[in-house]
Amino acid sequence: MNYAFPLLAILIWAGNTVVTKLSAGAIFPAEIGFYRWLLAGLLFTPFLLPQVLRNRAAIAPHLGKIFVLGVLGMAMYQSLAYFAAGITSATNMGIILSLMPLMSLALAIAWLGQRLTFGALCGALLSFIGVLEVVSAGKPSALLQQGLNSGDLLMLVATFAYALYSFLLKKWQLRLPAMQLLYLQVVVAILVLLPLFLLSPKTGLNAQNIGLVLYACVLASMVAPRVWMQAVHRLGPSRTTLFFNLLPVVTAVIAAVVLDEQLASYHLYGGLLTLAGVLLAERWTTPVRRPVTAPQP
Repeated sequence: MNYAFPLLAILIWAGNTVVTKLSAGAIFPAEIGFYRWLLAGLLFTPFLLPQVLRNRAAIAPHLGKIFVLGVLGMAMYQSLAYFAAGITSATNMGIILSLMPLMSLALAIAWLGQRLTFGALCGALLSFIGVLEVVSAGKPSALLQQGLNSGDLLMLVATFAYALYSFLLKKWQLRLPAMQLLYLQVVVAILVLLPLFLLSPKTGLNAQNIGLVLYACVLASMVAPRVWMQAVHRLGPSRTTLFFNLLPVVTAVIAAVVLDEQLASYHLYGGLLTLAGVLLAERWTTPVRRPVTAPQP
């Protein structure tokens, strides 16, 4: 029963990648990005604002860090994904997003002094080859002439933003209730995205896009984080993180069914290489020993 929590979260987030792709053409990226967090904020406020006000003395010292987290994890990551969706496929987006745990691990090694492992080295190389296979449509040499698809590039930046968000959450260890922290980040996203929303062209909410906004708001922004927190509480962070590796597979299946996206051989090879690289980095934890130099006379 405990495994139902991370599986449900992954299913919702994979579906949200497909919803993000469906939103391209149905609603402008700046619109759905803003509406998503605005609606989530309105729904959260009656329950969480009183708690936040009572806890304001504990929250105040962390406002700067909360702002950074809100910008990276809520505003920047998802907004870039909405812009990427108009240029690349949902399958590509899911495979690129699977790099997030590896990027977060690299940041921990670089900034927190976490020991470099053979798994991290080999996994990074394997995942890089896998993503290269996907974004080049099976022709890595073509990237030298044509360059990277702008949608895939946006998705890489979005994934790095979320990896940095995850790393900072671990580094800062803010001693605040999880739902209050989530609510405050949603408020940050609303404030940060408001100018972009005001300056962007508008489609407006209609019968074609209201369901996409509701999915992104209620399921992806409210339900999925809650059940993921429950998974971490019941299974622990290490075991829960392993389920994130299912994201590209589930995304590809949903995209094939809902969007009729064709799964090419390079999706299979690249996705498997990327997934194998992430698993290798997580499971092969033998540290790389630094060479011992003889003392100078």
